[in-house]
Amino acid sequence: SSSLTEAKEFVKRLRRQTDLCNMVKTVRALLNNNSTVTVLRSGLHAIFNEKSLDVTKDLFQEKFKNPKKRQKNIQLKCLKNFISSLTSSTDIRDLLSCLTSDLQTFVIKPSKSKEAFKDQASDFMLKWNLLLSNVGKILTINRTDSFG
Repeated sequence: SSSLTEAKEFVKRLRRQTDLCNMVKTVRALLNNNSTVTVLRSGLHAIFNEKSLDVTKDLFQEKFKNPKKRQKNIQLKCLKNFISSLTSSTDIRDLLSCLTSDLQTFVIKPSKSKEAFKDQASDFMLKWNLLLSNVGKILTINRTDSFG
């Protein structure tokens, strides 16, 4: 039974790896298209300038008393850093390096224990996914040219 469990885990990891490889190929092709990157960046900047995201209402304030709100601010900082490093002909490795650096700074280093890391990492991922879902939804509905 342990071999079966290990085999199932291996298959899951292999599927994830294949999905990631396919996604990287797609993103790499898009990053080589200057007009696509320009339109995407302008759409993403417009979302922030218009404050279209529901989660941005209180998140642009500098001081937070509530650590949960501070955590949401971390996701916005990561997204803004990602957008600022997004240029035409940017290598996918540079974008991943930007995200890795932000994760190291905002999630991994501040964790004081293994349990704290698990809690902070899962909280970050949940809010990061929510933020990206909202961005995708706004781009799809309001800025179809940016989403394309």
